[in-house]
Amino acid sequence: MIWLWVMLVALLTIVGIFWLGKLPAAARPAGAAVMLGLAGYALQGHPSLPGKPVAAPEEPEGFGEALTDQRQGMSERFGPAAQWLGMSDGFARTGKTELAAKTLEKGLEKYPDNVDLWVGLGNALAAHGGGMMSPAAALAFDEAAKRDPSHPAPPFFAGLALAQGGDLKGADAVWTQLLARSPADAPWRPDLEMRLAQLRQALGPELPAEAPAGPPPADVPN
Repeated sequence: MIWLWVMLVALLTIVGIFWLGKLPAAARPAGAAVMLGLAGYALQGHPSLPGKPVAAPEEPEGFGEALTDQRQGMSERFGPAAQWLGMSDGFARTGKTELAAKTLEKGLEKYPDNVDLWVGLGNALAAHGGGMMSPAAALAFDEAAKRDPSHPAPPFFAGLALAQGGDLKGADAVWTQLLARSPADAPWRPDLEMRLAQLRQALGPELPAEAPAGPPPADVPN
């Protein structure tokens, strides 16, 4: 069927050859280009072959998958913070990161001591900053840690923001401390161990820091 259309176009082109002499001189190169294109397609084209869609490459594995997965059991799934976190996550999924942060700010006006809302605000501010740990995001994580120093979410997500922003050493320090105080049966521990292992693999072997060179020793008098 496709070849039928090709032959029809070729026939019309051949008929046009007889009228080409009547066309203005400026239009003759265009007519010649059409005929050359059809000739090349007839020799090399394969219109009957099935299409082959190209699949988009998969995104590289990173540290950002924990943002909306019930926060690894670290936050309440029900209660005063849950509805605000749900609305904020919904805005964040559609790219409205500024609105996601403002939603949590509204929630904090009503529940100023809620750790989960402060952590969510830190996440939203980091996302709004393109995945970087901004001063505002760091402040939100600090406020969350002040409300409950034993809560795992502030250091976990602070480390996540640091890792996403490229500060792998800072993330390693924060997560190492969190792992040291996490119970063996903590629901977030397996995920934390996996991410910490990925982080250290990305860091690679590091050379020990050299001692700074001091001033030459003074001459001891005899």
